[in-house]
Amino acid sequence: MVRFGPSKSNTLEITDISASTKNILGLQLPTDPRWVNLAEKSLEEILTDHAWCEQKAASSCVSIIQRYSEQEELVRELSPIVTEEWGHFRMVLAELQKRNLKLGKQRKDAYVNQLLAFHKKGGYWKDRFLDTLLMMALIEARSCERFKRLSEGLKDEYLRNFYRRLMESEAGHYTLFIELAEKYIDREKVRLRWQEWLEEEAFIIGQLDLRGDRIH
Repeated sequence: MVRFGPSKSNTLEITDISASTKNILGLQLPTDPRWVNLAEKSLEEILTDHAWCEQKAASSCVSIIQRYSEQEELVRELSPIVTEEWGHFRMVLAELQKRNLKLGKQRKDAYVNQLLAFHKKGGYWKDRFLDTLLMMALIEARSCERFKRLSEGLKDEYLRNFYRRLMESEAGHYTLFIELAEKYIDREKVRLRWQEWLEEEAFIIGQLDLRGDRIH
């Protein structure tokens, strides 16, 4: 269900990636600035959650490749992302170890679970395929936005630079999933459904508690 009216200013323009990125990747509700302060007070927890987010991103790409293995371009484009996301997991794990912090247990992700509830379950396979790609794009976009907040708001200079590099990488992932969707599905349909995802995500973010021990 769409809960907000369309916002023309947030319409995605694949041909103008930099403009979309400057507009917080098209996201309709920015992260509360207080989130960075909470995250800084829960560094072990936020790094743990971040590590598991990277692991889940790699696993999700593997699952998409397995499910849609006949889509040759998708397989070719996503295969390097699996390696990159797993590399990010190792980077975050190394950061935990360097700071004598522990990798905690993986927790339920209320944000992703609510996105999954919006994902189409039945009907034509291409509609489900589209939702899978757009949900991945949205998670990457929100991650990128959160990394941007950390890169600008953390007191630790090394971590600011650490998250700046990750922010740039996640922005590329976000656009890749959108571009893949447009290779297989009508561009106008992709954009209309993307707008619905943006509106739903804004509602979800607005309802979730502000927590410093979660990336999302």
